[in-house]
Amino acid sequence: MTKYLDNTFDPNRLLNTFDELPFWSAPFGLKLLDNIDYKKNISVLDIGFGSGFPLTEIAMRLGDSCTIYGIDPWAEAIERTRLKLDYYNINNVNLIEGVAENIPLKDDSLDLITSNNGINNVADIEQVISECSRIMKPGGQFIQTMNLDKTMFEFYNVMKDVLIELKLYEEIEDMHKHIAVKRPSIDLFTEIMQECGFIIKSIEYDQFNYKFVDGTTLLSHYFIRMAFMDSWIALLPQNKIKEIFSQIENALNKQADILGGIKLSVPYVLIDAIKK
Repeated sequence: MTKYLDNTFDPNRLLNTFDELPFWSAPFGLKLLDNIDYKKNISVLDIGFGSGFPLTEIAMRLGDSCTIYGIDPWAEAIERTRLKLDYYNINNVNLIEGVAENIPLKDDSLDLITSNNGINNVADIEQVISECSRIMKPGGQFIQTMNLDKTMFEFYNVMKDVLIELKLYEEIEDMHKHIAVKRPSIDLFTEIMQECGFIIKSIEYDQFNYKFVDGTTLLSHYFIRMAFMDSWIALLPQNKIKEIFSQIENALNKQADILGGIKLSVPYVLIDAIKK
């Protein structure tokens, strides 16, 4: 019972695991962690855990009486998570490399399912919610966060203006379709959940902001390049990509000069539900 007294943390090894809370994940995840119904002796699944947040934190808060599963298709991130589990001496977690459309767990086997801005990024949301319903015990908690369709609308407005100027009207429609697919409306999302046997207990809205000195720093930020740039590029004619982004960058820089910087809004929601 006092194994925590063996405090053998090596500061040099800690550096390999300490960057566990990406800025993007943190605001969503902190709200999710605040609203989990923590209980002993439960089985839990975290969908889309990436490099380990909030999976490792959930596992440590619930303790060894609980069994925690995490599912994610990103093999390299899974190995990163394994490093953290080993370093923090977390022994109640089972990692699954796979997609949430096909979860290899038994029917009615889980008491809690969490997802931190993960389910809205899957290929087939309806199938994922159906799978969650299949593996969830009646009365189990299904709690998740997701960013909303107005996410970074300031950027998309500038992109739209540039496309209008270049008479790329089909690309504007493609941009709107892309947003709708990646960030479905809350009404549609909750309707799918209810059809799959979940009762919505509460929906809580919040927002954080990405702030940059200008458009150049925004477009150069590692997370913007990693998470968004490829999908933006895919919407555009290949022979006009540099021209379009040069105009977007210039327009953002002019805005920054006037407003004293660039702000991207990230509205998001926490949905707390139970299985009928």
